[in-house]
Amino acid sequence: MKKLKSAFYLFAAALMTFSACSDDEDPVPDNGNDNNGQVEASSYHFDIFMTIGQHGGMNRGDGTIVKSVSSLDAGQPMIDIRNDGVEFRSEDVTYSMESIVKGKYYYQVPTSNDRFTKLQVVDNSVKVIQEQPFVENTYKVRSYTHAWLDDNILLIMAANGDADKIIWTKLNTDDMHIVGEGTLDLPLPEDAKVFNASGILTYNESAGKLFYFYFAKDKSGRYGKATSNFLTAVINPSTMAVESNKVNSLAHEMAGSAYGELLQSIVLYQDGDLYLAAFSDEDDIEKGHLLRIKKGETDFDASYEGYPNADGKLLTIQNLGNGKALAYARNDAAGTDIDDFSHYYTIIDLSTGERSRLSYQGAEIPYSAGRFAQRSVIVDGKAYIGVNTQDANPCIYIYDIATGNVEKGVEIAEGYYFDMIRLLESE
Repeated sequence: MKKLKSAFYLFAAALMTFSACSDDEDPVPDNGNDNNGQVEASSYHFDIFMTIGQHGGMNRGDGTIVKSVSSLDAGQPMIDIRNDGVEFRSEDVTYSMESIVKGKYYYQVPTSNDRFTKLQVVDNSVKVIQEQPFVENTYKVRSYTHAWLDDNILLIMAANGDADKIIWTKLNTDDMHIVGEGTLDLPLPEDAKVFNASGILTYNESAGKLFYFYFAKDKSGRYGKATSNFLTAVINPSTMAVESNKVNSLAHEMAGSAYGELLQSIVLYQDGDLYLAAFSDEDDIEKGHLLRIKKGETDFDASYEGYPNADGKLLTIQNLGNGKALAYARNDAAGTDIDDFSHYYTIIDLSTGERSRLSYQGAEIPYSAGRFAQRSVIVDGKAYIGVNTQDANPCIYIYDIATGNVEKGVEIAEGYYFDMIRLLESE
């Protein structure tokens, strides 16, 4: 820990001054953090995640700094972690940026790969609230998916160590004790050797069922190839029995398939319909798809495409209500690397698939760098949207959902990787 802190202060001291981000240049919204926007205006704060030297997440652990702020509005001091913020770790354990967030707390499997942890970032420190060592099933940092069955019961699922089975664990988050665990009766598809690491799990409350989106590969590792389009397993949440299991014909893979929704928001609901961000490889372009399962159904609507004429991969989707969604997407022609300035925010009309790039003062918000990022949260009728632009400081734009008006918010200091915003209830 001392080594990291020393490196951090040396790095911070060497920072140069960069140009400012200047002006010259019905349903409750879902914020992607399991809070569903249901917090009072006076009871929440934002945690800003920045990393030193490299992007955060992806099992990288050390170097992640968190700073809590009460407002992202214009007029606030520039957000800077120099001599401020807290390393996202306790005395002997490093925590991953990929976390489950609900209410006041973070929940995750830390880099020790031996426990479930419930923690807070308070008073410029990381406070461990409760921990539960693994019992029967074991999990790896980042490589799992989750769903909340009610306010207290958290379900975690992942491929096992050999990736030939899907395991599950239910936790009561009041005290983090395990209330059940087991293995899904879900065989590997034909010609497949391993399941993908996590898949995407969601509890479809209107149906009273779990929907598990997953695929399988011909071999383990990053170079393994999917043996079919992804599948949808419908699961009884009480018994964990698999009630149906179908291959879809509309898209190759789900977005965020390696880490569930621990980092990025992939699933949203409106009027009982389920929407899923997905993609296919077509002519060297990862073309995004927005798929829909209609209320009362268990399979995708073949007549629906919520993201037509895609120019690249669809990375995140979030519920704005009233038939609208906020998406973070990539223009593959502008670059597909993590650091390429090819990512942008757009508003999707869920009924028509029409899209409108987010604009400020008559100009489209510039492309942003950072593929593995969730720099947007939605609360109190506003979307707070962070961008890493090429020619200016990172900053926040504030989109008023009712009026469509966009304002400039607080700036963020350069010299770090600005990776994520999380919304949490305050004490």
